[in-house]
Amino acid sequence: MNTIEKALMHGLFVHLHHNIDKVIDFKSFQELNRQVAKVWPGALLVGPEANDDAAVFQIPGMPGYVVGKMESHCSPCVPRPYDAAATGAGGAMRDVVAMGARPIFLMDFIGTRPLEQEVIVGPCGFSGRCTCGKCKVMTSQERVNIMVKGLGDMCRTMDVFIIGGGFSTSFSDIVPAVVVSVIGKLVTEKPLTKPAKNVGDKIIIIGVTGNDGNDTLFRAGLVEEMRPAIALFKEEKTAMEAALAAFATGKINACSDLGAAGIGAAICESARYGRRGAKVDLSQVPVSVKDITPQEILICETQARYVVQVAPESVEEVVKAIRTKTEHVAVIGEITDTEQEVFEYKGEIIATIPNQPTPETLAILKSGK
Repeated sequence: MNTIEKALMHGLFVHLHHNIDKVIDFKSFQELNRQVAKVWPGALLVGPEANDDAAVFQIPGMPGYVVGKMESHCSPCVPRPYDAAATGAGGAMRDVVAMGARPIFLMDFIGTRPLEQEVIVGPCGFSGRCTCGKCKVMTSQERVNIMVKGLGDMCRTMDVFIIGGGFSTSFSDIVPAVVVSVIGKLVTEKPLTKPAKNVGDKIIIIGVTGNDGNDTLFRAGLVEEMRPAIALFKEEKTAMEAALAAFATGKINACSDLGAAGIGAAICESARYGRRGAKVDLSQVPVSVKDITPQEILICETQARYVVQVAPESVEEVVKAIRTKTEHVAVIGEITDTEQEVFEYKGEIIATIPNQPTPETLAILKSGK
């Protein structure tokens, strides 16, 4: 197990971002939802136990399906409140899109220290004292204004309403709360769920990969500086329209947005949930940074990206549809029957991730050593 494999597997199997069910009892939610379904039969199509990108449900008496997602971007608001708020909104929107929907409405919650208190915004924000000379000292109110602008700018770009939310100044921690909930309308015939469906399906990426959003690499000690994901506004809109164009072909078998741990997490989770494997050539991924490493391509959380899976005979049609909106599209791999995901770069294997790590491997990952 090399360092990048350890970092990605820790994210997939230990870190709570990808393992919420280890903290929250989804089975109790299932039982609750079964009881409520007696009152509203068929209303919930994809619930929390599915571990998919977003929920899919139907409002009784109304045609069509609704897609909903809630996401937080709290810690990134310490060094970059504008980008963090914007990427929180954009990430939730991508999750909605990944299910086959167009996002329409957003609600947000912001929690912060009392408005007159000073906060440090920048690389040293978590320590409470600037030693780099690059941070800004401002009031909590000024930081709130920056976060609100980030949310608003993303919604304006994506043509999404802000319809309400909540606000509190009772937070005493260094980290503020920024939580968004996005609601959209399903535009595909059925939800585009995350699990891989067919061996041999080709994996197509939409969007460009950079070296920002390197939290997973930073935690693994593979980079010296944590670079939170940069908000991409025009690119986010373009990627959404490109994904929707792909969906309109009716040939998409599975879809994921690229969030935390990037390409690695999206493809590993899709393969694992579908009881499949995958082989990916990272050298085929469109990139925006000249000296980007294979590890960064694999795991960085650059915004405005999706991966879709299509049958080999449908690749040309789907790529053509995507190209009506963007040139940033590439076939980067395929689904296999191996129960593991192999990531290569120019013929060299960068990482091999099993769907079911051994107990010994899990013990090492949990130990943090």
